[in-house]
Amino acid sequence: MRAFSIFSTPHGLSDQERQKRRHMLARMGLAWLAMMQVMMFAFPGYLRSASMAPENLALLDQAIFIMNWISLVLTVPVMLYCALPVWGNAFGRMLQGGVNMDVPVALGIIAAFIPSVYATWVGQGEVYFDSVTMFVAFLLTARYLELCARQAIGVGAAHAIIEEFRVAVSQRANHLAFWFVVIQLALAFLVGAVWYFYAPERAIGVMVALLVMSCPCAMAMAVPTAVAAAHASLSARPAVTDFDVVRLSQATGAVSRQNLYASVAWHFLMTPLAAIGLVAPWVAAISMFLSSLAVAANSWRLYRRQTHAQNATDWQSTAVQG
Repeated sequence: MRAFSIFSTPHGLSDQERQKRRHMLARMGLAWLAMMQVMMFAFPGYLRSASMAPENLALLDQAIFIMNWISLVLTVPVMLYCALPVWGNAFGRMLQGGVNMDVPVALGIIAAFIPSVYATWVGQGEVYFDSVTMFVAFLLTARYLELCARQAIGVGAAHAIIEEFRVAVSQRANHLAFWFVVIQLALAFLVGAVWYFYAPERAIGVMVALLVMSCPCAMAMAVPTAVAAAHASLSARPAVTDFDVVRLSQATGAVSRQNLYASVAWHFLMTPLAAIGLVAPWVAAISMFLSSLAVAANSWRLYRRQTHAQNATDWQSTAVQG
């Protein structure tokens, strides 16, 4: 059986797709590097407590002030370079009068970044640079997995059938994701307004967490990763019958539905917790990332099941011939 990996650059990939893959990898790497540094500089803020001795609290506040400025400097390249595709896709879609998954992403990043810049400038208030860099790093990682999955498409009649299946299923998934984004955006601003009326100091954090939760990254990966697993299964098997392709299409559909509905269920579980203020923005970013990894892992299980079944068949054939 031939080894297959979505991370290996496919043969025959166009120069434009190769460049797109390199740029996304560079943006993802820089975002992860900035995230790790900003998380380190944000650590003194986690230690702050009003119960500390006055002289210790004053010294810690000075350290936090300096660390916030360093975090701001590190976050700017993430905003200007790493998140550049998000700005282009979101603003382009809004100019056309529509909404896509990049709109809540852009709003979440802006809602966290601008108040953080103001708090850093005046030297008081909460900053969310760690949430911004973490969100962008996790988002780009999920999208890099999705890009690799989409580019890992073989050639041949069987692969063409899987692609026809992908087009049909993707239309339904995109329709669901559209309404999910619209509802989540409305909910985020409504809940943020309620919190601003009762507890203004927590309104931004709650709204940012809800905006981060409104990113349907896992839903966007639901179908592409399952289809990539199907293509990988076909590439790993030397010969398949029409019946095998039909069964593989059915299995791919089942995994796609599992990914899609589980992603929606996870959002419905986490959104009420974020709305009542129990989910911090950085926790929401981790939640989004984990749900995307769960989708990728479930799709990988499809590939493993198919290749294991083929190995068992090959072993039985060899035993009979022997």
